[in-house]
Amino acid sequence: MPFSAVIFDFFGTLTPSTPTGLWDTHAARSAAPLGIPTQQWRRALDESFPERAVGALGDLPRTFRTLARRCGVDPDEEALAAATAARLACQRELFVFRDDALDTLERLRHDGLRIGVLSDCTIELAETWPTLPIAPLVDAVVLSCQERRRKPDPELFRRIARALDTRADDCLYVGDGGGDELSGATAQGMTAVMLRAGDWAINDAHAREDGWPGPFFSTLSQVVPAACDPTLITN
Repeated sequence: MPFSAVIFDFFGTLTPSTPTGLWDTHAARSAAPLGIPTQQWRRALDESFPERAVGALGDLPRTFRTLARRCGVDPDEEALAAATAARLACQRELFVFRDDALDTLERLRHDGLRIGVLSDCTIELAETWPTLPIAPLVDAVVLSCQERRRKPDPELFRRIARALDTRADDCLYVGDGGGDELSGATAQGMTAVMLRAGDWAINDAHAREDGWPGPFFSTLSQVVPAACDPTLITN
């Protein structure tokens, strides 16, 4: 039987993978207004990701004030505003989509499938989500920073299935393997497929399942026929 819903990871799946070097460039842009050396700020961002991904540090200004103080700097309001504006601009540059992403979502909706997005992310995506071109095509979105938990927490997969009003075993899950998401989805009864696109190797996703033994797609477009005919999903 065909699936009733398809759930996508966001970063590195619906969006292209982000080259490691770009994180340094982006860190430099938000570090400058704070007067913090780029590499020190980059370390603060990297080390705080587990906290930021579950919303533990609050909104972006509060998060940046906390991180700046960890770096030995107590920023004034002007510096903090400039740093957060730079960060938002950088993050929004990452909210671009693979060439076949929108077409894939539109075709899935045309075929009657519900669409979900489940992402480990920080507050910037949650704040920007309503403005993204894919938002009208997505029936349910579950973001770690709002749910206060990260993949592969079983409850995240249960929540997205409930939000889509479907059973987990009727869901196809597609992701690049970050956050042990494929194993997590499989454990909840979903059919998990890795998106291993041409840029997969440049992505330094957290806890990625590089040795995933299950099926994979090389393009998002392959999701459409597979969602309607699960026999097309083979290792």
